Amino acid sequence: MASGSGQVDSTYGGEAGSAPVPRPQARRGLTVRMRMTIAYGAAVFITGAVLIYTAYLLFRWRLNHMGVDVTTPPGCADVTKAEKFKYVACKALMNRQILSQIDKPLILVLLISAVVAVLVGYFLAGRFLRPLHRITRTARRVASHPDRALHARIDLEGPHDELVELAQTFDGMLDRLDLAFEGQRRFVGNASHELRTPLAINRTLLEVTLMDPEASEQTRQLCRTLLVTNERSERMIEGLLLLAKADNEPANREDIDLAEVAYRSVAQCEMEAAERHVSIRTSLQPANVSGDGILIERIAMNLIQNALRHNVGAGGWVDVLTYDRSHDVPGHGLLVVANTGPEVPAYAVESLFEPFKRGAQPSGASAARDSKDKGVGLGLSIVRSVVRAHGGRVAAEPRPGGGLIVRVWLPVRTTP
Repeated sequence: MASGSGQVDSTYGGEAGSAPVPRPQARRGLTVRMRMTIAYGAAVFITGAVLIYTAYLLFRWRLNHMGVDVTTPPGCADVTKAEKFKYVACKALMNRQILSQIDKPLILVLLISAVVAVLVGYFLAGRFLRPLHRITRTARRVASHPDRALHARIDLEGPHDELVELAQTFDGMLDRLDLAFEGQRRFVGNASHELRTPLAINRTLLEVTLMDPEASEQTRQLCRTLLVTNERSERMIEGLLLLAKADNEPANREDIDLAEVAYRSVAQCEMEAAERHVSIRTSLQPANVSGDGILIERIAMNLIQNALRHNVGAGGWVDVLTYDRSHDVPGHGLLVVANTGPEVPAYAVESLFEPFKRGAQPSGASAARDSKDKGVGLGLSIVRSVVRAHGGRVAAEPRPGGGLIVRVWLPVRTTP
């Protein structure tokens, strides 16, 4: 195992691995509560404006058709109706004075009413949307801990309106999800026993036959072949069971150093690397992340084993690097595993994370699989499931010249 160098670090620590692609951000705009508030305030303002303007017009009309003058402006005291033109001018002046004394108070009342309407509308919108907040909190709780919070229900009370109907529909969906998860848990528990037991019995019988001194060489060869097949079936079952469990968020999280995890995984793969004549180079910087230690070690182990088993053979190499990316990706640590190997088309990279999908064989490989290849096509699928369960992200890209570069971002702490 070779220690890291500056060249290794600069190759994979640059822009290509700088940050995970963020989730699509919510489109900017007003919230439902603000839209309801504005709509309520606008309705009150427009209605008030129409009413006040109508009252203003009626008041002005009444002044123009009033039989007895209430007040007389200066200079018009001695004017009689016989002096028609002067009388009309004096009356119009008097009406304007009266209207000028009430138009500003009316506008002020309208503005005060609009402000009060907005405040009242904001309060009422919050009251009306409170059931939706309750539904959202329950949905968020279930989404964050589906294995432990599926028993939560909204149980919204009230008249049978749209919100109660939505809450009841959501509760019904949770009932079905709870049954599905419970069925999956029962299946995993039963499969752990029912599938392992016969394989363990087969392995024991084959090993006993191999130790029998009277067994013929042909029988021994058949037993060895069956043992290899049995071992492959056991690994496949273990992988499927782990894949079934990996989608659930870890119940217990702890602070884990990615560098330490990667170092242990590399140490466990040294013997296989020596058998394949592949060198493992490392550049491990401390990177503290939060999660389940066993599952995170499984991520590193699967990536390294995958890189070894899809290599060019003698003269090939695997690079294992860890970074503390807190300075440019707050709250994330980065694990990178790169390897030499056959060319991988860019369009085929995403399919490698599907269960039982195998990568291309090194050039010169026979139609039969390499006898040293112990994989069952679940390694990268397990990696993706475990990473997603931890709230991280995994991405892969073809390496120039052949091989693959896989990057894994893991969060430092659990998001509440």
